[in-house]
Amino acid sequence: MFTRFSPAAKRVLRLAEQECRNLNHYYVGVEHLLLALCEERDAATAAYLAQRGVHCDEVHLELRRALGTGEDRLWDGILVTPRVRNVIGLADAAAGSDNPIEPVHLLAAIVAEHESLAAEILKRVEGNNGDSRQVAG
Repeated sequence: MFTRFSPAAKRVLRLAEQECRNLNHYYVGVEHLLLALCEERDAATAAYLAQRGVHCDEVHLELRRALGTGEDRLWDGILVTPRVRNVIGLADAAAGSDNPIEPVHLLAAIVAEHESLAAEILKRVEGNNGDSRQVAG
């Protein structure tokens, strides 16, 4: 599933898993992915967010408030939610068959999917600089 990911996109996935662990969650959701994208801050992702007037500090605050933390637990493994799998499929399509999946493709896929809490928060914190459903290529 992750074979077409660029090194930067793989770092985002590792960061998403770490965000999941930090919050004591047993699953990686789209919200963890968005937290990781804000943490990684590669140039294309930063430009995508800036164009929409989105500040990662606001995203972090909103997501952490909405997600809360889980109970302390033993880590037998972390699940990837079906919605994350859907986002990865959208990112794969956005990247095209000859290109690796980059972090900006993941971010664009979160926006395009538009039903997750992550997409809702992006829309909520977005400035008035564009349509939140527009997908970058």
